[in-house]
Amino acid sequence: MNRRTKIAAVAAAVLLTLGAGGVAVASADDAPAPAASAVVSKSPVAEAAALTGTAKLYRPAPADDDITFTFDAHLAAKDVKDPKAATGTFRFSHYTQGKGGYALVKVDCLTTGGKVAVVTGRVIETDVPEFKDRRVGVSVHDLGRRDRLGYSWLAVDPAKEDVSPCGSPAPFERVKAGSGDFRVVPWAIPYN
Repeated sequence: MNRRTKIAAVAAAVLLTLGAGGVAVASADDAPAPAASAVVSKSPVAEAAALTGTAKLYRPAPADDDITFTFDAHLAAKDVKDPKAATGTFRFSHYTQGKGGYALVKVDCLTTGGKVAVVTGRVIETDVPEFKDRRVGVSVHDLGRRDRLGYSWLAVDPAKEDVSPCGSPAPFERVKAGSGDFRVVPWAIPYN
């Protein structure tokens, strides 16, 4: 095996063993990082459900809104019957002409069905006072490059009330063409 073939084989093996252990999140000044960082292991860890990836929401021209969502939410196989045992974070931001805000959310519930996911969590970091310490929810429909997304603050004022765990409106927004890379791992509920 020549050197080039060895490098290609190692690269392929690394890609096969990488999981979605974390998502790099960009600041408002940077482009969002769609890549996931992960720990390489000899055996992949099974998950009951997951929602990962980054995308920008679509806005028609001439709007210059930069609305970005990034997910790293997981439900371990051992917790398959308890969606409230989900872990991870998600982040959203909305900037227009350099002004806006962001929120970082600690996941507290994740459900998926087919290519649709609903995730909720408590805001643990934000520069928008209405969101501080509130539970918010987001839904995602993983459609390849045509992903869709919905968010709870359309229907529930985060300054006044929380959404229920795993509660969010349907995915009513479109993502910007070419920016969607959401990945939903379907939840297979054991019925016995």
